[in-house]
Amino acid sequence: MRLALLQTAGAPSNAPADNLDRLEAAAAHAAAGGADLLVAPEMFLTGYAIGREAAARHAEPADGPSARRAAAIARQHHIALAYGYPERGSDGRVYNAALLVDAEGRSVLGYRKTHLFGAVDREMFAAGETLGEVAVLALPRTGRTVRIGMLICYDVEFPEAARTLALAGAELILVPTANMPPCEAASRVLVPARACENGLFVAYANRCGGDAVFDYYGESCVAGPDGRVIALAGGGEEIIFADLDFGTIAKAVAVNAYLRDRRAELYG
Repeated sequence: MRLALLQTAGAPSNAPADNLDRLEAAAAHAAAGGADLLVAPEMFLTGYAIGREAAARHAEPADGPSARRAAAIARQHHIALAYGYPERGSDGRVYNAALLVDAEGRSVLGYRKTHLFGAVDREMFAAGETLGEVAVLALPRTGRTVRIGMLICYDVEFPEAARTLALAGAELILVPTANMPPCEAASRVLVPARACENGLFVAYANRCGGDAVFDYYGESCVAGPDGRVIALAGGGEEIIFADLDFGTIAKAVAVNAYLRDRRAELYG
């Protein structure tokens, strides 16, 4: 599988339509590079630290107009897409969410951030209450399927969140993120650790640039089941590619048997 990560500051207007234009350009680039899946950052459609009123104003249901355009982009370029956005739930609340659509434009998996980060998240969003859902994504170029779970930013810093997905059978965890200094350990330490301790791949797509509240450090990365970093971005706008060999999962798990040797009866 070839995976592409879009590291971007987003459109200056922070309007969903303008960011969808960016998604379309990135999808064309990634597809031309042979990617099966393109992953964009947390709150990609609107910007991250935009405040309660803007988050509520831009929030859409999971099948809203932005999702329909993203589906059309996926179909046009024959590439699966994952991106972050503010979701308006059927309960009327706004969630920090991510959506995965396949290369035919079908919604495969939706996820709402469960671990809210500080006052900035709590001001804008309600917390998601569902963790551990895994979906099967058909890869458009190989015909293979891959079992994918999603987390958002701060979620991956909790070992339990990634472990829940691993126990559900995930081979790849997608993590749209918007991380800032001094939290660089997330890319440099925690993402490789989550991949190694769970015997799977973790793809961490960060923002770069800045907004009225934060500067984002970039360093989007992909880590493999042996804990090695396969691809690492710098601090600016770019698309990085990573080739994932799922055959390495069995080899890594044979060496690091963390899942097999767990003593769940002791953990509570």
